[in-house]
Amino acid sequence: MTAMVEVRNLNKVYESSGRRVEAIGDITFSVERGEFACIVGPSGAGKTTLLKCLAGLLTPTAGEVVLDGARVTGPPPGMAVVFQEYGRSLFPWKTVQQNIDLPLRQKGLPRAERNRLVEDALTSVGLADSGHAYPWQLSGGMQQRVAIARAVAYEPQVLLMDEPFAAVDAQTRAELEDLVRTLWRNLDITTLFVTHDIDEAVYLGERVLVLSASPTRILDNVTIELPVERDQVASRSTPEFAELRARVHRGIQDAKAGRRTSGAAA
Repeated sequence: MTAMVEVRNLNKVYESSGRRVEAIGDITFSVERGEFACIVGPSGAGKTTLLKCLAGLLTPTAGEVVLDGARVTGPPPGMAVVFQEYGRSLFPWKTVQQNIDLPLRQKGLPRAERNRLVEDALTSVGLADSGHAYPWQLSGGMQQRVAIARAVAYEPQVLLMDEPFAAVDAQTRAELEDLVRTLWRNLDITTLFVTHDIDEAVYLGERVLVLSASPTRILDNVTIELPVERDQVASRSTPEFAELRARVHRGIQDAKAGRRTSGAAA
């Protein structure tokens, strides 16, 4: 495998009214083509700042983000983002189909291809019959499925997800986790998933990056050696899952304590 995303000595400092806050200290890592990597860290660890730098929505103070060999200087065409606040990312006056179609229009695709992509995306997230509905007519979980469908229809090389299931109930969350794993396997999209939930990170990822407290650094880099086929009950009940969860948990505790290296990494 070759690196799809490379983060090289990334640093982000916020300055305003004479106040200086170093949100990201110095981060270097890469994500391989087709990999599913999760990012966890304590509250205020700069997870969202990091994701916005990856998405080209924030300019780093130093360092760089490289997507498929090209430096990111703005939102790259080969990337899609799914945010936590799905209600704000969908236009309530547009139908589900129109919401998914909008970025495809901006891409300049012909109508027939757009229609096919919208239909395929809705089918892939289990909403084949909901295209003519409006987002406000759907449950929270269904709205987040629409947001995921919109990202999938765009056919991105890289999918960024910023705590996308934090606002849904536990049962819906489990369903969406399995949906995202299935889409990742079927579509081979390089995926970076930001979450504060340790169990979710271990269940979803092939690798988990543990961030330190701000100014953020990589505290631990955990390879998730679980079968590709995963089950919400069986996978989470194994000794291997418990061991991985404990390692990530120790990393988070080290981060909260302000340690710059993790005992979990030893």
